[in-house]
Parts: sequence; C-alpha cells; structure tokens
Amino acid sequence: MRSSNVLLIKVNGEPREVEPETPLSTLVNLLNLKPEQIAIELNKEVVRRANWEVTLLREDDQVEIVHFVGGG
Repeated sequence: MRSSNVLLIKVNGEPREVEPETPLSTLVNLLNLKPEQIAIELNKEVVRRANWEVTLLREDDQVEIVHFVGGG
C-alpha cells in the first residue's frame, strides 16, 4: 500500500512516485535531465519550459519526456 504523502504518476509509461505539489522542474532535476535538451508533455499537452516551475503534478498524471538528439 502506498503512503498517502506520495502521488503515483507515469513518466514515459513507467509508474513513478513523487511528493505532492512537485513541479515539473523538480521532476526534471530528480531524473537528472538537462532542461535545454528535452520537451515535456503533460496529459497530452506540451508544457512550455517557462511554466515548468509552476506546473504541479497530480495523481495519475501522464508525463512524456522527449529528448532532442543532435546529429548531422
């Protein structure tokens, strides 16, 4: 049984527990991602990087993170 002080979300289809009131920016840090190399979709809507700090995760949120890959 999960503790009542965590939320269950999905990140790229994988279940993950986070604390309530966790902003997207904190999730990026927890996952050790470089903000300038990713885009985030929350519940099928793209979230602008400028809004990551104020976009709080909720129970059952679906987060998709896309990495930009350079190449020639």
